[in-house]
Amino acid sequence: MIFVKVCGITNLDDALDAVEFGADAVGFNFYKDSPRYIDPERVLEILEDLPPAVAKVGVFVNEKEEAVKGISQFLSLDFLQFHGDETPYYCEQFATPYWKAFRLKDEQTLELIGKYKPDAFLIDAYVQKMWGGTGVTAHWDLAARVKEKGRIILAGGLRPENVEMAIATVKPYGIDVCSGVEEKPGRKDHYKLEEFLRKAKGATT
Repeated sequence: MIFVKVCGITNLDDALDAVEFGADAVGFNFYKDSPRYIDPERVLEILEDLPPAVAKVGVFVNEKEEAVKGISQFLSLDFLQFHGDETPYYCEQFATPYWKAFRLKDEQTLELIGKYKPDAFLIDAYVQKMWGGTGVTAHWDLAARVKEKGRIILAGGLRPENVEMAIATVKPYGIDVCSGVEEKPGRKDHYKLEEFLRKAKGATT
């Protein structure tokens, strides 16, 4: 069964619903310019009510190394997700496993991907000057080719209406949803979230 992460969690209700509906991981955005930013202290409160089996993912964009280390240790994060221009050296200096996000634009992006050795490649859509959560669908054909370099988590414009086709087309290790199950940035639509997870978990890879 496919691995599913629900990202952009900002409140306990959304986190609990994500877990109840079958999410394997929840993501917290520590990029302060994001409308989904959440303070680490607030995340700690949310985690107190979540089962330990659910993976905790911290999302960072060109953050200072000290801040990443501090937040990761404070929250005992399971994965670090780097969504900016972080170099391979930067990503590999932390004790916590990492996912490297790539906004697939063209063939040149595929060449860059090969320089990294993450736990998984997170494949997102390319939107100029935006680091994710755009609702734009990723380039599925290019995404499928990334599997030659390692396992992938597909993101970018996934919604209840297209998640089954995305899984069937790309056959990723996992999927990552954010804006496609929101009623507004930082607040999930619980009907969409339940529908998305039902379809994703029932999809054939």
